[in-house]
Amino acid sequence: MTLHQRSEDGRDAAATLYVGEVMHARMRPATHRFQYRVMSLLVDVGRLKEADRQSALFGINRRALYSFHERDHGRRDGSSLLAYARDCAAEHGIDLDGGRVLLLCYPRLLGYVFNPLSVYFCYRSDGALALMIYEVRNTFGEINAYVLPVKPNEMSAAGLRQSQDKTFYVSPFIDMAMRYHFRVTPPGDNVKLRILETSADGPLLAATFFGCRRSLTSRSLLAAFLSLPLVTLKIFAAIHWEALRLWAKGVRLVPRGEIAASAGTITGLARNDSHAYISRR
Repeated sequence: MTLHQRSEDGRDAAATLYVGEVMHARMRPATHRFQYRVMSLLVDVGRLKEADRQSALFGINRRALYSFHERDHGRRDGSSLLAYARDCAAEHGIDLDGGRVLLLCYPRLLGYVFNPLSVYFCYRSDGALALMIYEVRNTFGEINAYVLPVKPNEMSAAGLRQSQDKTFYVSPFIDMAMRYHFRVTPPGDNVKLRILETSADGPLLAATFFGCRRSLTSRSLLAAFLSLPLVTLKIFAAIHWEALRLWAKGVRLVPRGEIAASAGTITGLARNDSHAYISRR
């Protein structure tokens, strides 16, 4: 299965879970590697009302143990993410009418979330993957979307391969003169994301996520809550902890400068957010 995710009882699922490992490995000037267990949400943004009914522990645009809020993504004003994805596609001459748009991201837990990367899989009505949107955040409360049409030579049995110059400031330990190389296995029984960041001097950083599909039910959410408690704070704390470790290894800081205000960057926080980094209710 690559497009239609099915729940345990055979019905199409509007939302499902992927549980797995996030890994980051830096190659230079100092080697550095870490790995954490996480849980991601895959939601069909055109079927949010259905997703809202899948579990009493999960809510769409409302409070729940786990939740998904449209205002955390896209234009960040609470407007339709399906319309947002279709508008992005239309700018590249792609028609998504009748097709699905699936968003892979972290859900809110107890009202809080931080998504370093959210990925949209945008399909045409015939089921063909037509467009990818890589939504990147930094810890300054800013968000930037890399919108990449899927070209015929980018798809193979091994998955999708795309590349994009870096235009958005993320890490204070990485220069701006970089290029991203995306390697993606679209969601099915599992999902795989790999981002290799390179410069003129060669590979610098590899980041991966490999997750196995689990149906989104009250039972699976409760199991995730018990096995991955406070995962949102864990992700955010890990970013700063690993940054401290890099600094201790002597990796130099890269000044932020004016690049954060470059074209295509959306600054500010989701409505009602009161923390500079983590979205909340």
